[in-house]
Amino acid sequence: MLRQVKGQTYMEYNTFTPSELIAGFVKCYWTLEAPATATPERQRIVPDGCMEMIFHYGDPYQQYISENESIIQPSCFVFGQITTPLEIEPTGRTGIFSVRFQPDGFTPFATLPIKEMENRAVPLEELFGQQGIQLGLELLSAADTRERIAIVENFLQQQLATPRAIDCIARQSVAVMLQLNGQVSVDGLVEQLQINRRQLERRFAATIGLSPKQLAKIIRLQATLKMLENKQFSSLTDLAYENGYFDQTHFIKDFKEFTGISPRQFYNSNLKMTALFSSSD
Repeated sequence: MLRQVKGQTYMEYNTFTPSELIAGFVKCYWTLEAPATATPERQRIVPDGCMEMIFHYGDPYQQYISENESIIQPSCFVFGQITTPLEIEPTGRTGIFSVRFQPDGFTPFATLPIKEMENRAVPLEELFGQQGIQLGLELLSAADTRERIAIVENFLQQQLATPRAIDCIARQSVAVMLQLNGQVSVDGLVEQLQINRRQLERRFAATIGLSPKQLAKIIRLQATLKMLENKQFSSLTDLAYENGYFDQTHFIKDFKEFTGISPRQFYNSNLKMTALFSSSD
């Protein structure tokens, strides 16, 4: 898939399906490649409820902490759940291989509390020690995407050999949210799953790093973004009601919380990178 950002930079973005052995944890793999440009542009990524393991085999990316403050991302890291818009910018040639986990998919591999990883690019060394360093070296020196997938799947399968808890209640809750495109209340989940609300919230914090309400809002936003990208609406008002927002005020408030801009600003802008990373895979 080729994308053009504001008439300048061509980006090649592709997704790949994980093997059956790992599909319960990994949603997809994706790659992004683009040449260096003399005028790199800051790109905005919105939350999608999925953690990512990212490998920069091209030049690293700059991540903005505030309007005028930035850091250089590590070459190999896991990004925890993001709860606010994330702004990044290439520093040269883009070459990215990423593992996009299911919303609760990284939990069996986590060596840190999920909540401590929120809005952070956590280096693989911090998570997995020497094993993480070795994984990064092998993957960055791999010849192609097929080899990278084989390397990371072997690593993840080895990690699964170490028993870690998989929370069935959290997984069932996520499945319901995805089926309903996020249009479900926490009370509705509690009633459907016959579980105490506080217990459900504790499980989400431990296994997903978000509250049930946050994840439902993010999933609903992603469904909305997909309709926006595909122009599957007659007006922004109809788009809001179709996705279960009470009214335009509710729609704009939730939209701004996770994208930083209004629906109209988003629609009129040329944020192609956001479309690339929307959770449609």
